[in-house]
Amino acid sequence: MAPAGRVQDEWLLPTLKALLTPEQVAQVQADNTTEYWATATRLGFTADDLIIAALSARFTVPIADVTRVSKAARDLVPESLMRKYRVLPLAINDSVVEIATSNPNDLDCESALAFALGRTVSLSLASPSVIAQRLDEVYRPENIIDNILTDFAAGNFAIESITDSVDEGEFDLGVSKATERPIIQLVDRIVAAAIQAGASDIHIEPEESGIPVRYRIDGVLSQAMVLPKAAGIPLVSRIKIMAELDIADRKRPQDGRARVAVSGGRRVDLRVSTLPASLGEKVVIRILDQRATTLTLDSLGITPNELKRIQTLLQKRDGIIFVTGPTGSGKTTTLYSALGVIQARGVNIVTVEDPVEYRLPGIVQVQASEKGGLTFAAALRSILRQDPDVILVGEIRDRETAMIAVQASLTGHLVLATLHTVDAVGAVARLLDIGVEPYKVASALRGVIAQRLLRRLCPHCKQELEEAIPLELHKWFPPGTRTWRAAGCDQCAHTGYRRRLAVTQVLVSTPEFERRVTSGDPQERLSKVAREGGMRELWDSAADLVRSGETSLEEMLRVLEPPDETTGRARMPTPLHMSSVPASKTPSRALGSGRYQSLTGASFELLDDLKAKSETGGKRILVVEDDASLRAAVRAVLEGEGFTIHEASDGTSALDQVDKLAPDAVVLDLHMAGLDGYGVLTRLRARPATASLPVLILTANDDEASEVRAFELGASDFLIKPFRASAIAARLSALIHRTRR
Repeated sequence: MAPAGRVQDEWLLPTLKALLTPEQVAQVQADNTTEYWATATRLGFTADDLIIAALSARFTVPIADVTRVSKAARDLVPESLMRKYRVLPLAINDSVVEIATSNPNDLDCESALAFALGRTVSLSLASPSVIAQRLDEVYRPENIIDNILTDFAAGNFAIESITDSVDEGEFDLGVSKATERPIIQLVDRIVAAAIQAGASDIHIEPEESGIPVRYRIDGVLSQAMVLPKAAGIPLVSRIKIMAELDIADRKRPQDGRARVAVSGGRRVDLRVSTLPASLGEKVVIRILDQRATTLTLDSLGITPNELKRIQTLLQKRDGIIFVTGPTGSGKTTTLYSALGVIQARGVNIVTVEDPVEYRLPGIVQVQASEKGGLTFAAALRSILRQDPDVILVGEIRDRETAMIAVQASLTGHLVLATLHTVDAVGAVARLLDIGVEPYKVASALRGVIAQRLLRRLCPHCKQELEEAIPLELHKWFPPGTRTWRAAGCDQCAHTGYRRRLAVTQVLVSTPEFERRVTSGDPQERLSKVAREGGMRELWDSAADLVRSGETSLEEMLRVLEPPDETTGRARMPTPLHMSSVPASKTPSRALGSGRYQSLTGASFELLDDLKAKSETGGKRILVVEDDASLRAAVRAVLEGEGFTIHEASDGTSALDQVDKLAPDAVVLDLHMAGLDGYGVLTRLRARPATASLPVLILTANDDEASEVRAFELGASDFLIKPFRASAIAARLSALIHRTRR
C-alpha cells in the first residue's frame, strides 16, 4: 500500500470503495501512485464520469459544464491561483465566482479563493484531467497545437509528410497565429491524413464544444478529430493563406485553390470553400487527387450491359450526350473517363468547366468565370470558333448555354454535358423547362447517362448474408439469391467498404423516342419508350451489383428505392435517417442485426407506408409556399386526409420538385420572392408533360383581378387564405379525380 502521506486525494478512497471491488481497491492502493483517481481510471477499473456522478451524489454538488468559461472569468481570475489549486474558473460576477473542481472536500481551496477574489465561491465537479486540459486551453492556447501535434507524432492519427506550395516567408499576419510553425504543421497533417485515408473532402465546422474535423470517405462523413475552439481562427487563416483568400474578411463566402506536395513529390490539388456561420467560418476542402481517382470507364464498376451501351454512345460523331445525377454522384469522373475513350480517335477536344477539377493531357480546358465575364455561354461561343470536334460543358445551367450547346451538336460537333436530374428521361423535361424547343431536343439528343455511386464491399471482410430476403424484394432477389454484407476489418477502417462504383441508367435515343419527344409526350410515356429501347432502371443495375457481390443490399437501399409499381420509374430517393424511425416500429422482417438491421428495417417500413397510402388513395401533393408556418399547416391538414406531401419554398425549387416527383397535384402560392406563382403556372402549362397537372392556387389575394389572371394562365382552382381544412382536401381530391378520368 502506498504511504498515506504521498497520496494527494486520499479523501477519494470512500467513493472508490463504493465503485470498485475490494480487490481493485487494494490494487489501486498498492500501485506506486500519488493520485488514486488517476490510477483507478488508468487501470480501467472505473471512468471519470462514474467518479464524478458518485461525488455529486455524495457531496450534493452539481456537475460542471467545462465548455463554458466566460471571458470575464478568464481575465479576472489569476492563472497562478487556478493552477495552484487545480481548479477552473467558469463565470464571475460582483458577488460570486463559479469554480470547477475535482475535490469538493478542499476547504482550504474554497476559503483561499474567497479571500483572494473577494467573492463567494460556488463549486461544481469535473475530473482532474479535464480541468488540466481546459486550463491550458483557456490560459495557454498556444500550447494546444503542440499537444495535437504530439498526438500525431504518437501515431494517434495517420500521417505522411506534406508541404504546401506557398512560400511561408511571403506572408505576415501580425498578431495572427496562422504563420506560426505549429499551426502550419497542424494543417499539413490534417490534409495529409485525409489524403492518406482516401478522403474526397475535409469539413471543418465550428461548434459550441469545439471544432470537429470530418473526412468524407466513400461518400460518407466520419469524424476524424475535434480541435479546441481556440485553434479555430488560426486554423482557418492558415487554410485561407494556402488558397490565396482574404484572411481579414470573415463575413463573406470565399472560394480558392491550392496545391500541395505529398511524400514522393506527388502533387494534389485542393479546392477551398469558406462559409460564414454563427459560431465561426466553416471550411470545406475538396481533395482532387488524380492518382486516386479512376479515369477509365472499365474501372468504374459499371455493369457490362450498361458499359456496352455507353461505349455505343461514345462512338457518335455529333449530337449531345448528358450525364445526370445529384451533386457528388461522380458525373465529372464519368465525363473525363469518356473523354479518354474519345481522345483515342485523334480529335480536337475543348472543355469549359467551373472549376477545372483535373488537368487532362492533350485537351484544352477552359475555366469559366462569372466574375470575369467568361460565362459558359460566352466560352462556348469562343470555343466554336476554334474548330473543335468534341466539346465538354461542365454544367448546363441556363437557356442561353443550353441553346448554344444544342446548336453546336446540330452542326456536327459532339457535345458532352451534365444536368441535375433524377433519372435519364428527366433530362428531356429539364431542357424543355429551360426553354429548348422539343424538335431541337429530339434532333440533338443522342443519349443520357443517369448515375449514382454505391460503396464497394471490402473484398477482405465481406460476408455472405444468411438471413432471408424480405418478400418486398423477391422480384429482384428470389429465395436462394446470394447476397453479401459489410463486416469490417483493418483494411477498410472497419467500415466494410473500400472505394465506390458507379450504377448507371443509359438511355440511347431511337427514332421512336425522337418522335415522342417532338410530339411532346409526357415523361411517363417517354420512359416506357426508352425501356422498350433497352434502357434499364438504376435499381435494376444496382441489383446486378448486389447479386455479383460488388456491393450490399444495405448500401443499395441507402442510395436507391425500388421503381414505382405503376410508372416503372425510380421513386425519389429518401434519406434513411434512423433517428426519425420510432423504435417501436422496427419490422420483424429485418435482415440482420445492428446497423444493417436498422437501415433495411427503415426501408421496409417506408415501403409499407407507401403501399398503404396507395391502397387508400394517397396522392403526392407538392405544396409551394414561402411561409414555413403555412406550409406546415397545409401539410398537417392534407396528411391527415391521406395525401403524401412534399414542399417547396420558392418557384424555382417548385419546378425542380415537379420534375423529380411527378406529383398528382400542386398547391401554389402566388406571391413569392424570385419566380412567383404566376411564373410557375406559366411554365407548367407551357410544357406538355405538365399541361394538365392540377394546380390549386392558395393565396391571400381576394381581388377579382388576381383570380382572373390565375385562371387565364391555367389554374385549376382558386382558394383564398385563410382556408377551411375540409375545403382544400375536397378540392384537391376532386381535381385529381377529374384529371384522371
